[in-house]
Amino acid sequence: MKKNNIDQKRRDFLKLGFVAGSGLLIGIHLPGCTEAANQSVSTPEIQDDEFKANAWIKINSDGMITVTVSHSEMGQGISTAISMIVAEELEADWSKVRFEMAPVEDVYKHPKYGIQWTVSSMSIHASWDLWRKAGASARQLLILSAARFWGVSVNECLAENSTVIHKPSSQTINYGELIDKTDGLSLPENVRLKRPDEFKIIGKSVLRLDSHEKIDGSAVFGTDVKVPGMLIATIVHPPVFGAGIKSLDAREALTMPGIKNVLTIETGVAIVAETFWQASSAIPSLNIEWEKSDNRHVSTRQLFKRWKKLGAKEGKVFFEEGDVKPVFESTSRVVEATYDLPYQAHATPEPMNCTASVTKTGCEIWVPTQNQKGAQEIAARITGLDNEQIRVHTTFLGCGFGRRALVDYVGEAVEISRKINAPVKLIWTREEDIQHDFYRPATHNVMKATIDSHGRPTAWLHRIVGADVFAQAMPKVISGMMPDSTPRFLKNMATSLAETFLPRIIAGKKAIKSAGPLPYRIPNVQVEFINDDPGIPIGWWRSVAPSANCFAVECFIDELAAAGKRDPYELRIELLGANPRLQHVVRKVAEMANWYEPPPNGTHRGIAAHDFQSTMMAYVAEVSVNDFNEIMVHRVFCAVDCGIAVNPGNIEAQVISALAFGLTATIKSSITFREGKVEQGNFDDFPVLRMDEMPRVEVFVVPSNNPPTGIGEVGVPIIAPAVANAVYAATGKRLRSLPLRLDEA
Repeated sequence: MKKNNIDQKRRDFLKLGFVAGSGLLIGIHLPGCTEAANQSVSTPEIQDDEFKANAWIKINSDGMITVTVSHSEMGQGISTAISMIVAEELEADWSKVRFEMAPVEDVYKHPKYGIQWTVSSMSIHASWDLWRKAGASARQLLILSAARFWGVSVNECLAENSTVIHKPSSQTINYGELIDKTDGLSLPENVRLKRPDEFKIIGKSVLRLDSHEKIDGSAVFGTDVKVPGMLIATIVHPPVFGAGIKSLDAREALTMPGIKNVLTIETGVAIVAETFWQASSAIPSLNIEWEKSDNRHVSTRQLFKRWKKLGAKEGKVFFEEGDVKPVFESTSRVVEATYDLPYQAHATPEPMNCTASVTKTGCEIWVPTQNQKGAQEIAARITGLDNEQIRVHTTFLGCGFGRRALVDYVGEAVEISRKINAPVKLIWTREEDIQHDFYRPATHNVMKATIDSHGRPTAWLHRIVGADVFAQAMPKVISGMMPDSTPRFLKNMATSLAETFLPRIIAGKKAIKSAGPLPYRIPNVQVEFINDDPGIPIGWWRSVAPSANCFAVECFIDELAAAGKRDPYELRIELLGANPRLQHVVRKVAEMANWYEPPPNGTHRGIAAHDFQSTMMAYVAEVSVNDFNEIMVHRVFCAVDCGIAVNPGNIEAQVISALAFGLTATIKSSITFREGKVEQGNFDDFPVLRMDEMPRVEVFVVPSNNPPTGIGEVGVPIIAPAVANAVYAATGKRLRSLPLRLDEA
């Protein structure tokens, strides 16, 4: 299969092209990125009066500046942040800046992961220098062109507000007037980037560029896509994972109004109709007999019983520093506890959906995805077309939370369109979305530590039992050991991920091992893992691995503080001596909450802290428990150090969003299994946080001149331990499983 690479050697730092004399296009090369990611702009083309090129910046003759955004906009504000970074160094008039989503091209690959996708809060962190240099080089090019046009020294010119100014004469010329005057100039490579104290746009809370269209309804999400001749489909998956179709009787469904087709695909039964209501209304009329699956005996209760037994044995050592064994053998001051985390659904507001149009010569896809390259790859594998024959249009995402990093639903839409020979928009029902997710892995955590006479931990053991999200599929793919019963589309999806991504995962795990799993300085640490896969599909969930680990770690730190008769805040400060940034954040949040002063009547406080890929965050939660043992979170204080705050208002919004998402998993919902089936199906039995349950949140963003780090994920995992620690302060009861339930303690 042909690769979708741009056949152009690495040469200049920047390259430029012209759009029929009316626009300037700029692509970039960043030292240190992969060869593919460093490919620059291809030859500009005009197709149907619309320019198509691999460029980062486009400046039109009317002065409008378009920034090409290579990361998916799922509500996190990335399209505005990227545009702000480019506009800052470009010295652009912010009122003339807009953005557009990038096509699938190698130039848009994530510089860290080597694949075009949006995951793990790494967008700004990984590409900060790339976008700054693109803007700065474009600015300098425009200054050079103005100086040549005027016949003056470039040192006498400066750029400001999308205008080049000749200081001695006060002559001005705007960017739109300069785009046809750059001919023959080379884009400068060695450009000076601004100091933080020179920023005019970065650091301000600006209105997001996508706000107006989302308010007036013109924004196009996946479910808004309309294509001529398009039909609507929905799908019924097996009730037990891994089951196949034994027989199908669709005669009654085919007599219903609007139903065009009922067909089997790799993953289940698709109903094709004129409208979604018609398609979903026909589901009960289907008579489907499913084959038996080995997963039909899976139940949550039995699974955790098994994991408890496994947790009593030693696991594979994942990280080791010092030697915990002699410390445990030489002291009687040992603290032990176990923590359980359930499976969690993503439950994105917009269910999985994709529009596909497959012909003999090409395939066009409109999809809310976090994984553009994966969408292209799975379509190519299903259709047999070359990658360059697959066009992927990224719409706005009605949230992603990691679920849309997987592309199973894309494969389904492509397969349906191919079989019916017509464009089709596939929309999952909410029940299918919740019951056929790739869930946040459940884990059983065995915690064991020793404390000295001063209440300081001297040894730490954390044994995790559960299924590894990567061990579940990728190594099996590489070794050719995936079961024959595995649906082909899953094999395709796993193969694509394995080929492009597994080496980076291995490198990431090595980095974790070298850096250590804890932000706290404890002399002897050992982390073990026992991989036990019950056959439940698992995937990334907002905040990835820390969504499970942080709860056990931060609650257990509190348990050690109690055992050593130490204040939990003061113990953290002492153990964070080697992490001054996180230590400062913990001090700040305690100051915000007046830690040493009594909380408001009837409430109690809990604290938790976390280092998420160099983003430092701490919460203090104020919680009460009523006479019905109901937990109510009234207020949460947050301090965060995420480096330079590109858009502080958006950072605050992301913290609040992450907190609400994490609080749902803390006190409301979980996924459970019985006889191999998911017991939840909609928001009546998988409730999410309601508006009247949302606490008041106060956010402090620590001023910093360090490069920005991620913000979308870090706020999720620490709300659970902050609340659980507050519940202990209120009741004296340790709640060691989620969601928190006092009546089950």
